[in-house]
Amino acid sequence: MTLLDWLVVIGTTAFIVGWGLWRSRGENNTTERYLRGGQELRWPTIGLSVMATQASAITFLSVPGQAYEDGMRFVQFYFGMPIAMVIVSAVFVPIYYRLNVYTAYEYLESRFDLKTRLLGALLFLIQRGLASGITLYAPAIILSAILGWPLEPTIMAMGALAILYTVTGGSKAVSQTQKQQMVVMLGGMAVAAIVIVWRLPEHVSFGRAVDVAGALGRMNVVSFDLDFQDRYNFWSGLTGGLFLSLSYFGTDQSQVGRYLTGRSVTESRLGLLFNGVLKIPMQFLILFVGLLVFVFYQFTAPPLLFNQPLRARVQATAQAGEFATLEEKWARVQADKRAEAERYIAAREAGDGSAEESARERLQAAARTAETVREEAKAMVSRALPGVETKDSDYIFISFVKDWMPSGLVGLLITVILAAAMSSIASELNALGATTTIDFYRRVLRRDATDRQLLMASKLCTVFWGLVAVAFANFASLLDNLIQAVNILGSLFYGTVLGMFLVAFFIQHVRGNAVFLAAVISQVVVLVLFTFSGIGYLWFNVIGCVLVVVLGLLLQALPRMSARA
Repeated sequence: MTLLDWLVVIGTTAFIVGWGLWRSRGENNTTERYLRGGQELRWPTIGLSVMATQASAITFLSVPGQAYEDGMRFVQFYFGMPIAMVIVSAVFVPIYYRLNVYTAYEYLESRFDLKTRLLGALLFLIQRGLASGITLYAPAIILSAILGWPLEPTIMAMGALAILYTVTGGSKAVSQTQKQQMVVMLGGMAVAAIVIVWRLPEHVSFGRAVDVAGALGRMNVVSFDLDFQDRYNFWSGLTGGLFLSLSYFGTDQSQVGRYLTGRSVTESRLGLLFNGVLKIPMQFLILFVGLLVFVFYQFTAPPLLFNQPLRARVQATAQAGEFATLEEKWARVQADKRAEAERYIAAREAGDGSAEESARERLQAAARTAETVREEAKAMVSRALPGVETKDSDYIFISFVKDWMPSGLVGLLITVILAAAMSSIASELNALGATTTIDFYRRVLRRDATDRQLLMASKLCTVFWGLVAVAFANFASLLDNLIQAVNILGSLFYGTVLGMFLVAFFIQHVRGNAVFLAAVISQVVVLVLFTFSGIGYLWFNVIGCVLVVVLGLLLQALPRMSARA
């Protein structure tokens, strides 16, 4: 990066963090203010905070890569979210405010019993504790790839900064900071889209760029095919996405903690509805940036491996000559593909239907040839470096930024990703610390703890979970696409937790023993299905939730359970 890029990164980040800490100065001297920010925030801050919590650095690294490799269909994942926002606003928010809870899981005890509360809190801690490691790993990739630092020390440095920022700032600082972070994120991605279009050849208009993407199967925004093994289609997004969003926004403390900082039920509801309206357009924009990167690389040869540190490792092995031969073959294939893309555009311009169809088929054949060479390269890398992860979709966008963005804009987009990382990690660590303190330390270990002891416990628990995140981040390099990894983790646990809450809200005669046993059985079933079946992961949200509800009803009907009710 240039000096200008460094000034943009350091200046913007320092301003955002400093602003958040200044706005919350002197206000973290009680547990209530530290964990809930004094419940003073208005709906715009809540809405942006909720969006920023969900939009981690993984979003800006993995989602463009997802669109590059798989097209726009990932946007269907969010189709159920607006409906979920209405339900959470109508059902969950007023109950949490009426009970004046710190965490969502306190409600489970008031409705059922202590063991059910602790089970819900434990499932959250497992899922979110692991996910925070992936959230931390994503920005570490950036610094490692751009600065050439070893990945593990970079993860540790990022983790230390995240822990320091979260422990110092508390909940209000997190929310205040996230407003500016969200503005930087959205502005940065909009600028990226404009620059990519500007980088296209002069004769390739925006419309023709979309045509090329469509010809290569990347404009697959909506699919109505009902396929339970397909991760992304209209039905999985509307149902599985709805259940996942209900679980995430209704029962995940990293989100519940965001809107419990609102000054009233109305402010929290408006913040959630604001998020529901803007989330799909935001994800569409981020995916579309990845789509534009894909089109750009139809006319400019992309690297054979986007993971440049991995390429350097391969070049130091005995297979370096074989890899060089593949790169030469790759250059020839890319030249042929560009020629076919040019012919396709010319045929579109001429309006000759038969010529256009023929050109499209040749372009698709050239793209398949290029993909075959990529697979050959990955197979060769696996032989040269056994056990290494060859999937590099998470490196696509950052590689483009580093190679093709003008000076200054590189710094801006690095800031976007770092801002997303800080906002999401801070919320997660704050929620993990709050849940551990309120649901376990205060409720089980020290019921007579003073406010000062609770405040200190909250900070220590935040530090503990930060260290857990650092430890798991070192494992994240073994995962596939990071955005999918986070969503898979959520889908494995969210359905069970959501089922517990839905039973609590709507099925009054089911008691604690029945729902606890139903939740345990359901969680085991989901994990078994994930391990041994090919079901798309979004469906696990539905399966887990429905199993808890159905099993809860059946178990409660048993004579022994009814006698204990």
